[in-house]
Amino acid sequence: MGIESQYIWFDGKFVPFDDANVHVLSHTLHYGLGAFEGIRAYEQPDGRPGIWRLEEHLERFLDSLKMMRIECPWSMDDLVDACKQTLQKNGFTSAYLRPLAFMGKGSMGLGARNNPLHVVIAAWEWGAYLGEDGLKNGVRLRTSTFIRNHPNSLMQRAKVVGHYVNSIMARWEANDDGFDEALMLDQNGFVAEGTGENVFVARNGKVMTPPAINILPGITRATMLELLEMEGIPSSTRLFARDAFYVADEAWMVGTAAEVTPIRSVDRVMIGHNGQTAPGPITQRLQQLYADSVRGKYEPMQRYITLA
Repeated sequence: MGIESQYIWFDGKFVPFDDANVHVLSHTLHYGLGAFEGIRAYEQPDGRPGIWRLEEHLERFLDSLKMMRIECPWSMDDLVDACKQTLQKNGFTSAYLRPLAFMGKGSMGLGARNNPLHVVIAAWEWGAYLGEDGLKNGVRLRTSTFIRNHPNSLMQRAKVVGHYVNSIMARWEANDDGFDEALMLDQNGFVAEGTGENVFVARNGKVMTPPAINILPGITRATMLELLEMEGIPSSTRLFARDAFYVADEAWMVGTAAEVTPIRSVDRVMIGHNGQTAPGPITQRLQQLYADSVRGKYEPMQRYITLA
């Protein structure tokens, strides 16, 4: 399935999909200075689209720009309305939304600071990021030779366009070696995250996930921690090495695109004991709770905004 739609919100106006173009000398195209978000909308029981944790995503979007010292001309309310209108204009009830802020043409060079900032919001229908089979049976990871960026080299809490070259290299390496996804370590050899997902590990009924130090503090990650607490499953954020996966009872990756994807193996070491295959019972429970939550079927977890 492609990423086509009828219209894209571009600097406050809707333009036809094929007309949403930028100049080849746009600053972000050359240097990667920009911010983006990934947001999902799901059809609710009444047939309307519900945008999952929209304001949290847009707050991170604005925070990312602030950390990059870029002033956004659009307010939170403006962006909320634009996301709603983009879904409505394209007739989507379930879709992936992509807000993007980028520096346009003007001056060139690393010191350029006065180029115009453009903000766009696109939407398209997007299925399972790591494949339907991955959601059902789990994905195979390899530990990448590329490490996650040091927190003092780049601001890891910001979802910045240029940051993702690091992730792309790790993902391509894993795919070329026959794996579905990469597991990335930090500069000290501790587990960081996937190329675009946060990771969780469970052993003996207890769950752990890396702290938000040099990883993107994922919004789906925050949802997982809420659901674990609601289910009475002990969880903690702590540093751990890759061998935690080798002896884990179960493990999974989470993200707006990836949702809740079980991890089947890491470095060809199967996860689980006594012939267990992914997903494990905690993973299955979280998959169901998350799927019900985003679709308005789980009353305790309602974090979506619906269209009028």
